[in-house]
Amino acid sequence: MRAKVTEKGVMIPRELLEGIAEVEITSEDDRIVIVPAVKSDPILGLGKSPVECGAPDASVSHDRYLYESAS
Repeated sequence: MRAKVTEKGVMIPRELLEGIAEVEITSEDDRIVIVPAVKSDPILGLGKSPVECGAPDASVSHDRYLYESAS
């Protein structure tokens, strides 16, 4: 597919963006790369605000603490 570059930029047809709310646009060497933006993964935030629980091995044995306290 080819698209005309105007003074406003380039129009990407909507059907190519179906289901995509936001994209990231980067320039790599002689290419312009457009990829769907990924919402932040909550897993990547784990450990940013740790709490103290008094268990010296909580990071290793967290499953044991969770499941023993639930039963």
